[in-house]
Amino acid sequence: MKWNGKEEIEDMLLPLRPTVSVLPTEFGSATNKPLFLYRKPAYCFSIREPSPSFKSSLHCYCIKEEITDNPTEGFSALSSDIPWERGSIWSTMAIYMFNLHIPLGIGGLSIVAYLWHRPVLDPQTEALSLLVIQILELTGALLLLRTTAKPEHKLMSFFKSKKERNWVLASAVGFGSLVLLVFLTSLLADVLVEAKGVNNPILKEILHSSNISKTACVFVYCLITPLLEETIYRGFLLTSLASTMNWQKAVFVSSAAFSAAHFSGENFLQLFIIGWVLGCCYCWSGNLSSSIAIHSLYNAMILIVTFVS
Repeated sequence: MKWNGKEEIEDMLLPLRPTVSVLPTEFGSATNKPLFLYRKPAYCFSIREPSPSFKSSLHCYCIKEEITDNPTEGFSALSSDIPWERGSIWSTMAIYMFNLHIPLGIGGLSIVAYLWHRPVLDPQTEALSLLVIQILELTGALLLLRTTAKPEHKLMSFFKSKKERNWVLASAVGFGSLVLLVFLTSLLADVLVEAKGVNNPILKEILHSSNISKTACVFVYCLITPLLEETIYRGFLLTSLASTMNWQKAVFVSSAAFSAAHFSGENFLQLFIIGWVLGCCYCWSGNLSSSIAIHSLYNAMILIVTFVS
């Protein structure tokens, strides 16, 4: 009996060829991500070797590679395991916007003026009222994120990735980049449109009214507001979006939401750039402390420029 090695090997390899099948749609949509079979496949093949006694032995060789499908690898240190359900991202944002941000952050001072029966608040009252309003909004935001999170997650673990990098370095590079970009966009705006004063006259009046007003402004702009906005737009929104799409798109969407939430059309581009820099620094460091530090330093710089100009 003559052994034909080539034909026997082909006959044995034929049933072992990999096949591709299509999974039901619900498997892919459950995580809002495409599902890939064998991104780095394992290959198996067998060879039948002849022997003088016409007995054969089967040798199997397998080459396996790890299957990795993590869209946040590389630049971003954010984890795909988030404390909140992916399907409730925008509903949670809607609750925050319509129940906390718009009533308090946008209309809070008007409510205070109505309660005090004054058409216009004096600078010191306005500064202190703004401090109380921002504290209330921050407290409400933290309670909202706590109640909508999965039970096994603790509040302090919300905004720290397992893969953290040097957040101090991220803060230094981010703050320098932010100042440069804002300066360049301001120059470009002055060239394209009529130059405007960079100072807020209302804020300047508050800063020059009394020491109490100055202290209240420092707390609001350098502590409470950075904590509030970074918690919502980077800690919650960006982290959640980065688990459903690549980090670049997540930074873009969260920056647009951050800019739109200020309801300032003329400052939309500059606010978007600020949100983009803060988002990139948070993605790289994996620690919300970096974006909070940059935000605080930037607001402090604005307060100093406004006060001394």
